[in-house]
Amino acid sequence: MKEYHWATLGCGVIANQLAETLAKQGRTLYSVGNRTHEKAVAFAQKYHVSKVYDVIEDMFTDENVDIIYISTPHNTHINYIIQALKNGKHVLCEKSITLNEEELKQAVTLAKQNNLILAEAMTIYHMPVYQKVKEVIDSGVLGELRFIQVNFGSYKPYDMKNRFFNKNLAGGALLDIGVYALSFARWFFTQQPKQIVSQVKFAPTGVDEQAGILLMNDKQEMASISLSLHAKQPKRGLAAFEKGYVEIYDYPRAEKAVIYYTEEDKKEVIESGKTDYALLYEVLDMEKTISKECDCMHLDYTIDVMEQMTKLRKDWNMKYPEEE
Repeated sequence: MKEYHWATLGCGVIANQLAETLAKQGRTLYSVGNRTHEKAVAFAQKYHVSKVYDVIEDMFTDENVDIIYISTPHNTHINYIIQALKNGKHVLCEKSITLNEEELKQAVTLAKQNNLILAEAMTIYHMPVYQKVKEVIDSGVLGELRFIQVNFGSYKPYDMKNRFFNKNLAGGALLDIGVYALSFARWFFTQQPKQIVSQVKFAPTGVDEQAGILLMNDKQEMASISLSLHAKQPKRGLAAFEKGYVEIYDYPRAEKAVIYYTEEDKKEVIESGKTDYALLYEVLDMEKTISKECDCMHLDYTIDVMEQMTKLRKDWNMKYPEEE
């Protein structure tokens, strides 16, 4: 397979993990760009990145860049995605990939027009344990899906200037952690859920701090999701079938799943992959998709989840400044 040149737009936690991921393969990032130039220089020195852009826009026109990983704040994604795609770059973008479904439709259309791969960096779709669990489900031994339960709760202090509660940085539980819970549910659903009801509690800044969400699709498969940015919960996902259920803790980057066969009163532990390699699995799947070895970035699921999140915020009458 061709060795692709990766550029990172952003120098935060994810960018550091990306650099460390490539190092595990004996590779380095080709280039780095950041709104604060000094941070980009420091990042490049730390990870032996050969190229730092004086202005971010130079990344998009650099003919040597193949793939851009975008890990800037949510509300900046769409503008960077558009510039990258217009200049012939494949894009892997941190979740949430855009603010809403209209932005995502615009990006998807542009990617198709330019024959490029656009994908959201959703670890769930790439962790090997999920592939193993899917094999069991597809075998039919568990019967049909009935119900999904997903929890995700973090305790963030009430610092209303940080990105979690800042409306100007597209803060709130849904786009930050809810995208994981909805993506977990979408992995198990056999169809996109169209019926959505919810309750929400807002933070003083007007972003969603806490939410309870119920989903159902046309096959009457259901899901219950609990989110909070101000109350810790275990990251637990459960998919219940006619003849058993699958339970996964720390599901965003899981390496273990337990399947309980209720009719036989037994359990099976499935272990595959490593949490520390989560970004590596994304990188490899992205490169395989670009080289047409597989179509494994699940943009269809990303679109489904974005439609759900857009509807939820419409129901809550919650808009970000860019949407006013």
